[in-house]
Amino acid sequence: MATSTESPLIEKYLEHVRVERRLAARTVELYAIHLSTLAEKAHAGGLALDRVQTAHVRRWMAQLHSAGRESRGIALVLSCWRSFYRWLGHEGLVGSNPVQDVHAPKAGRPLPKALAVDQAVQLADWHDEQADPWTEARDRAIVELLYGCGLRVGELTGLDLRASGNARGWVDLDAKEASVLGKGSKRRIVPVGTKAAEALAAWIAVRDQCPALPAALLRDPSAAAALFIGRSGTRLSAQSVWRQLRGRGLKAGLDAPVHPHMLRHSFASHVLQSSSDLRAVQELLGHANISTTQIYTRLDFQHLAQAYDAAHPRARAREERPASIPKKEK
Repeated sequence: MATSTESPLIEKYLEHVRVERRLAARTVELYAIHLSTLAEKAHAGGLALDRVQTAHVRRWMAQLHSAGRESRGIALVLSCWRSFYRWLGHEGLVGSNPVQDVHAPKAGRPLPKALAVDQAVQLADWHDEQADPWTEARDRAIVELLYGCGLRVGELTGLDLRASGNARGWVDLDAKEASVLGKGSKRRIVPVGTKAAEALAAWIAVRDQCPALPAALLRDPSAAAALFIGRSGTRLSAQSVWRQLRGRGLKAGLDAPVHPHMLRHSFASHVLQSSSDLRAVQELLGHANISTTQIYTRLDFQHLAQAYDAAHPRARAREERPASIPKKEK
C-alpha cells in the first residue's frame, strides 16, 4: 500500500511546506497523515496521484463521512489535498485541481444550551446564605435580568443607573422596561418582569454601600453611572459576570455550568414554549433575521418530544411501560 514515504511527489511537497512555507512541525505532521490517506485511496483505486479526478475525491470524501469522520475533520483533509494539488499545478504536473470544487458536508447547527424551566427557577430563587448581602443583592439582580429579559452579557454590563445622552442602556423601574444597545448598535426596549424589578430595586438600594466607590469616583467619575459595579467600585466586566454566574450555578446545585448566554437561550426557549410567538421572541432578543430565532423552535420541539416519550404509551417499549393498575374484583 502506498504511503507518504513511498510517494516522491508527497515527499517533495512536504519538503516545500516545511522549508519554503515554514509551516509548524505539527502542521507538517498532519499534512503527512492526510496525504498518506490520499495516497492509500489512490493506490486502492489503481490511480497515480496526478491522475486523480474530482469524482474520485468526492467518493473518498463520502467514504470518510460514512466512516464517522466529522465535517470539520473532513474539511481539514480536503484543505490539505487542495493545497497539495494547487502546488502540483504550479509545478506543471497537473492541468487542474481535482479538489477545488469539493467541499465537506455542512455540519449540523448545534442546538443552543438552555436550562429546563425548573432549573432556571431554581437558579433564580436560590439565595447564597454565605455571601455578603451586597454581593448577593447584585448577583440576584444579574440572574433575574439575564433570565427575565434575555439580555446579552454586554448589554447587561453596559446598563447605567439612569437614562442619559451617553448611556448605552438603562432600566426604568417605574415603567418596568429596559433600554439596551444590542448588536449593530440597534436599540431595543424589553419588558422587566416583577421579580427582576424587585431584585433590581433591592440592588440599587445597597449599590452605593461599596467601600471602594468613593475612591473609584475620584479616579473615574463615569463609574457613578454604571448599574452593576464590582468590589473595586468600577463597572462590572463581562468576565466577572461569567465567573460569578458559573459559581452561583454550581452552588445552586445545577449540573451544567451556567453562563450568561445560557440564560438568554433559556429565556427565549421558555417564552416560545409558552406563547409560540416566534416574532415576539425575535423582537425581545433583538435578532435582525428571524432565521436566527427559529433555532429555538427546535428546542421547543425537543421539549415536546421529551414530554411525548415520557407520557405516551406507544412511545416506549413494552417492558419500559409502568405496570397497569389491577382491576378490583367484583
